[in-house]
Amino acid sequence: MTNTTSHDLIDQVLDPGSFISWDTAPVYGDISDDYRATLDRAREKSGVDEAVITGEGTVNGARVAFVLSEFGFLGGSIGAATARRIIDGIHRATDGGLPLLISPASGGTRMQEGTPAFALMVSITTAVYRHKDAHLPFLVYLRNPTTGGVMASWGSAGHFTFAEPGALLGFLGPRVVELTTGTPIPEGVQRAENLAARGVIDGVVSPGQLREAVVKIVDVLRPQTTAAHSLDAAAITSPEEPRIDVWDAITATRRTDRPGLRNLVGRLSEHLIQLSGTGDGRVSPAVIVALTRIKGQPCVLIGQDRHAQPPHADTELGPAALRFARRGVALAHGLGLPLVSVIDTPGAELSAAAEEAGMAGSIARTLGELVDVDVPTVSVILGQGCGGGALAMLPADTVLAAEHAWLSPLPPEGASAIIHRDTDHAPEMMREQRVSAFALREAGIVDTLIPEHPDAADEPDEFTTRVLCSVATALRDLASDPTKVGREHRFRHYERWAIEQG
Repeated sequence: MTNTTSHDLIDQVLDPGSFISWDTAPVYGDISDDYRATLDRAREKSGVDEAVITGEGTVNGARVAFVLSEFGFLGGSIGAATARRIIDGIHRATDGGLPLLISPASGGTRMQEGTPAFALMVSITTAVYRHKDAHLPFLVYLRNPTTGGVMASWGSAGHFTFAEPGALLGFLGPRVVELTTGTPIPEGVQRAENLAARGVIDGVVSPGQLREAVVKIVDVLRPQTTAAHSLDAAAITSPEEPRIDVWDAITATRRTDRPGLRNLVGRLSEHLIQLSGTGDGRVSPAVIVALTRIKGQPCVLIGQDRHAQPPHADTELGPAALRFARRGVALAHGLGLPLVSVIDTPGAELSAAAEEAGMAGSIARTLGELVDVDVPTVSVILGQGCGGGALAMLPADTVLAAEHAWLSPLPPEGASAIIHRDTDHAPEMMREQRVSAFALREAGIVDTLIPEHPDAADEPDEFTTRVLCSVATALRDLASDPTKVGREHRFRHYERWAIEQG
């Protein structure tokens, strides 16, 4: 395939005429005459003076910083001068408070410079994490080919990672792997499309589509707009008393036509960027993770997709799903954004594979990270809240629940089987165990109920609107009162709640 050059990328992603170079002439130390001649030939052949160019430009009018590899210059390899230019560019982006797009196309370390150049991957990664610690977006666009130390350091450190179609991406290139191990990498394994399907990267997009993605990300991350305050208060008035029996409510949440997370995502699609997996080779359709805006307020959304789980589909809420959700928690922390968690599951996966993959530990880690993350958090029990899989995504500064939603330690039929050795007593058990949204509010587990008129499945559009308005109101209220936000508030709240239950 034809390699996309740095200038091709500038032409297709930036607003015309907006690119401003930050580069100064590279300085080399004591190098051999042969190496100096090699550098001269590389400049003449590629038309650039080093293997990266840095600068800034605008994308749809918004300033964005860039570090772009030029594969035509010694295969995009990284030497000391290259590393210094990359680090200087990252620091300048950080100091300027700019989103940063890095686009490597590199075979890795420059072999003429050896181990000292190889170790500079640490220095580049340090600069990247300094940028991320400032809660500034770090976007990666992997071009063909990207391998070696670049792929194994700053090329895999993005908040969002995209790749160009057909790009060869991997720890080491296929020729090196085969010569080193004697075994070839199967065809297609190191291609962008396979890595996207495996959850290693977030998507495969052309340079033109990359512009659209950058525009959307920058737009979502702009400061909160006044639209967040244009809410219909009547639409989010909590019902005072139950209008149907607990078991009827549970049955309602199991309706196949009940609106779920997909309805929310569909409504937010104009301002939504979905991640595709954990970033380390795990995917699960049971969970959706996205950067979005809800009524003008930027946030990270993590949620359980009821329509991807049984009985609607075959994907269960397993360890990979919760690991994916934790990536969303990390993204919210990394960008300093509120986190919205949506709960709607018939339960976590029960299988030998789930046990061997650490199902219980995945629940524990997700639960702990939601308690510990130091950003405003809102959780919504949208329907079914069954067992540890639901509990894992519950902790928040503000907890909302749909009127017919519920939360229980086990599936209702399972609870009945334990006590009565049959499933016939499930309705009675659920009434006794105080699982309903109203009982949860009375116990202090839930703060606000979202009404259903008479049931969410009968009015999916109206219900979806009320959910989004309720979440937006909760986010707005948390933004206006810092004393009700963050890990210390959550620590005090859940400790106090435990004392009250005693």
